[in-house]
Amino acid sequence: MSTLNNVLIVGGGIGGMATAIRLARTGATIDIVDVDPDWRVYGAGITITGSTLRAYKRLGLIEAIGTHGAFTDGTRMFRYDGVWINDLEEPPLEPGIPAVGGILRPILHRIMQEQVRALDVGVRLGVTVDTLANTPGGVDVVFSDGTRGRYDLVVGADGIFSRVRELAFPHMVKTAFTGQGCWRIVGARPPGMNRGEFYFGHTNPAGITACGPDSVYLWMLVEDHEHVRIPEHEMHDRFRALIADFGGNVAWLRERMTQDSFINYRPLEAAIQPLPWTNGRIALLGDAAHATTPHLASGAGLAVEDGLVLGDELERPGVDVETALAAYAARRFDRCRLVVEYSLAIGAIQLAHGSPESLSAFYDKAQRELAAEY
Repeated sequence: MSTLNNVLIVGGGIGGMATAIRLARTGATIDIVDVDPDWRVYGAGITITGSTLRAYKRLGLIEAIGTHGAFTDGTRMFRYDGVWINDLEEPPLEPGIPAVGGILRPILHRIMQEQVRALDVGVRLGVTVDTLANTPGGVDVVFSDGTRGRYDLVVGADGIFSRVRELAFPHMVKTAFTGQGCWRIVGARPPGMNRGEFYFGHTNPAGITACGPDSVYLWMLVEDHEHVRIPEHEMHDRFRALIADFGGNVAWLRERMTQDSFINYRPLEAAIQPLPWTNGRIALLGDAAHATTPHLASGAGLAVEDGLVLGDELERPGVDVETALAAYAARRFDRCRLVVEYSLAIGAIQLAHGSPESLSAFYDKAQRELAAEY
């Protein structure tokens, strides 16, 4: 890292923080800017697959996730009315890594934010970038508050509507709506629930992920071709109606919903951006480069892996920064494309009311490939 002394990361979400943690440990000076003045996170819970847990292990955050989240051994399959179908065994990918986990997003962000602060990463909030100019050996930056800086590397980890992508990557495409939307609600953990749960056989597939000793989030995928934005005051009644036919723990959660329950809905968008993901000493990662849907629960995991691989390539002896950035993108492209394309394929089967067997085939193949080293 001798030729890389200071790095700017635009975006303080999961991908940006993972990259900051990885690069700070090399001795480089890291700055994060995030457009949200309160550095908040939106959303309910997050499912953490085995491959994502493997990446978090490298960041040294497995213990904290286990303390504040939940680890389980597999997934239990039900018909939508609560009739048990079968259990899926999901063995750990390697010793020391649980099979699968879950955690509330605000808690995960707090864990990562604490680690970022502990590593003396500079954090500026309410700020993004206005201009980026590659120059020999660095990038000149003008920020949205009028200040300026010069960095050896700029990383765009600023999400699906990336400002860095807009400024520096004119060949890239806009994300496209997929025809589905996702509901999520946070609730109490049902008694005796010791595995994740999937519910099939209904027009709208659903599932429950344990996020802590006393908390879960319930998700449901619905058809949405109109990119609906639902007023907050209507969410409770709409979601209750959508899960009215369900039994099992979905019904248990439905009966305990209140107007104060956290409910989130968003239409789903996705895109795998074409290479190159780098321009001079500017690079993209996470949703800025490969926005995906939640079908494989791997969007956050891919972003963490991106940060780790970027750090690995930058640390290779005798390799200049531009070559390292190109190697990073080459290593990541096929794996990220797999997740985006398989997630879209699973969504298309759901929209066509395809068989559980066809869904399972895509899911199993994707999980086998994700189990491979990145």
